[in-house]
Amino acid sequence: MTGADARGRPAFADRLDALVRARRSSLVLGLDPDPRNLWPDAAAAVAATRGDGPDAGNDAGAAGPAASAAAAVAAHCCAVIDAAGEACVAAKLQLACFERLGGPGWEALGTAAAHARAAGLLVIADGKRGDVPVTAAAYAQALVGSTPTPFGDVDGLGVDAFTLNPLLGRDALAPLLDAAAAAGAGVFVLVRTSNAGAEELQEARLDGGGTLSDRLADLVSELGEAQVGRSGLSDVGAVVGATAGPEALARLRRRMPRSVLLLPGVGAQGGRIDDIAPAFEPGPAGGLVAASRAIVDAHRASAMAPAAAAAEAAERLRETAWTLAQAV
Repeated sequence: MTGADARGRPAFADRLDALVRARRSSLVLGLDPDPRNLWPDAAAAVAATRGDGPDAGNDAGAAGPAASAAAAVAAHCCAVIDAAGEACVAAKLQLACFERLGGPGWEALGTAAAHARAAGLLVIADGKRGDVPVTAAAYAQALVGSTPTPFGDVDGLGVDAFTLNPLLGRDALAPLLDAAAAAGAGVFVLVRTSNAGAEELQEARLDGGGTLSDRLADLVSELGEAQVGRSGLSDVGAVVGATAGPEALARLRRRMPRSVLLLPGVGAQGGRIDDIAPAFEPGPAGGLVAASRAIVDAHRASAMAPAAAAAEAAERLRETAWTLAQAV
C-alpha cells in the first residue's frame, strides 16, 4: 500500500477521499470552454479591457484574436469556479478546449488550474493521453513533471490527476503511471466512455469471453494494486461513463473494486445520476460525478444569471450524489 509521494504529500486517492468527506461532495466541475459560448460578462470584460472583440476591426492596438479569446476563456473559467466550486471537489479541464487557442490557450489553462487550486479543488487534466513510450514520457513531463533543458528545468502543469487512453498497451502507460506515482498524482484510464458510439468497440465480445471494457477494467485493477492508499482506494482509477447504465457500471465496478471511477455524461449526454450507485460501493470517493454543461449552461433554461444558476445546479447535483453515496 502507498501513503505518500517522495515529498511526503498524501497520495492522490487519499487526498481525494479526505476532500470528498470534508465537502460532502463527489462532484467534479467540468470545464470545456467554447470561446463562442462564454458567460457574457467574461467576454465583455476582456473586450473592453483589450480594446478588441467582434467590432474592433484590424486596430493595431488590439491584442489579437488568440490572446483575447484565451483571456476571455480564462475569465469565464475563473467565474465558473467562483460560482460552483464550493459544491465540488475537483475541476476537470478539457485540454483540447484550451490547446486550440495556441500558446495563449495554454496560458489560460494554467490560469484556470491555478484558480481551481486556490478554491481548494483538485485539478484533473482531461486529455486522454496515450502514445508510444517515448512520447508518453513527454506527456508525463507536461502534465505532472518537468522537462530538463540546457537552460534549466521547465515545469509542467502540475495537475493532481489526468486521463489516459490504454489502447497502445501497458508499455505505453508505464511512463505516465510512473510519473504520476512519483508526483503523488492519480490517473483515470478509459474503460467505458460516455459517447454514443462507445458500445461499438468497448462492448465488443473478445475470444475467451468478456468484452473489451471488461479487459480494460481488469488491466486497471491490476495496474492499481500497488497504488492503494490508506483510504482503500487506488491512485489508478477509470473513466466509466454514466451513460453506460447501471448493469454495465455494476459489472465494471466488480472488476475494479478499489478504483475511483470518474463518471462523465450526467445531464447533457443523458446519463442519470440514479444509475451510478455501484460506483460508491467502496465509499463516497469511489465515484466522481463529472458535470460540465449541466452546471455551466444551467442559466439557459432559467431566468437566473449564469453564476447564480451554476451555483444552484452544482449544489443540487452535489446533494443528490451525496445522498446516493450515503445510501449505498
